[in-house]
Amino acid sequence: MTDKPRQRKTSATERFEETIAAGPGKYVLKLYITGMTPRSQEALRNLEKVCREYLGDNYELEVIDIYQQPTLAKGDQIIAVPTLVKKLPLPLRRMIGDLSREDPIILGLDLKPKSPPPPQTQSKKRAEK
Repeated sequence: MTDKPRQRKTSATERFEETIAAGPGKYVLKLYITGMTPRSQEALRNLEKVCREYLGDNYELEVIDIYQQPTLAKGDQIIAVPTLVKKLPLPLRRMIGDLSREDPIILGLDLKPKSPPPPQTQSKKRAEK
């Protein structure tokens, strides 16, 4: 018999307690990567930039290298990397693959894009001439 460590499943109570501990509106994110490949580094860089700009200090980010912690990837059913999992706030979301652009990350995290300046009306344009 092999003594394989069993991954413990979390109960609904434990998940609820994690939600309460995170605080209202706090983002809990997990980024699954494969080592320090250029693609993994770019995904991490872009995600951290979006989090700093849009969330400030209101997020927790756990980076998981599936080469070093394969059981965690199996437990969260990760089939491709990079994968970003948004645990909180609900609903749970997964973004798989290319995280090299900010727009899909912003959309996937349900963040409001920074609003562009309002378009000038025709009367304002005429007044400026």
